[in-house]
Amino acid sequence: MKTSTIQSLGLESDMIDTWRDQLSIACKNGINFIFSASLVWAIVAVIWSMNFSDFQKGIFTFWVSAIMLPLAWILGKLLKTEWNVAGNPLNRLGLIFNICQLFYFPILFILLGKMPEYFVAGYAIITGAHFFPYAWYYRTNWFGIFAGVIAVGVWMLSAFFSEMTVLVPIFTSANLLVLGFFLMRDYKKKMVNEN
Repeated sequence: MKTSTIQSLGLESDMIDTWRDQLSIACKNGINFIFSASLVWAIVAVIWSMNFSDFQKGIFTFWVSAIMLPLAWILGKLLKTEWNVAGNPLNRLGLIFNICQLFYFPILFILLGKMPEYFVAGYAIITGAHFFPYAWYYRTNWFGIFAGVIAVGVWMLSAFFSEMTVLVPIFTSANLLVLGFFLMRDYKKKMVNEN
């Protein structure tokens, strides 16, 4: 959106940046979701190392993904992250960004039915790529960087390794863990600057 359009809406870019910083600090850059996702992907790695068909592993992957939100809620309580920042007009945008990834799930269903050996790669690419708008939302480039690293990295693993199915969730889990630490550092830096 151009500055003139923002100004015609009565919004200054400084105000929007203030709201984004408020979300970044209150939600701690969503680290509870990132660390939860890292753990879920570690479990997915265990699933894809087991002696089941790729189709069955895909189904189990969907099942284990169901623990993501409860786990994020528990970690949110432990890490004292906010889920809802009252009075912030950008608050619901994070939820919209997250829901967007669900529209890519038909690709996963196609992969599961036609090429189940690529299911985990497709899921990992969707997981990584959906982080990209959070770089703007939380005013930290780490989301954008890791969106690219995960998506391109999974593609490279799929292209060059015949046994990529176990490597993909390990790679994804490790990258999410590293992303979580960078986001924590970014949060702490913003806290220092605010005080």
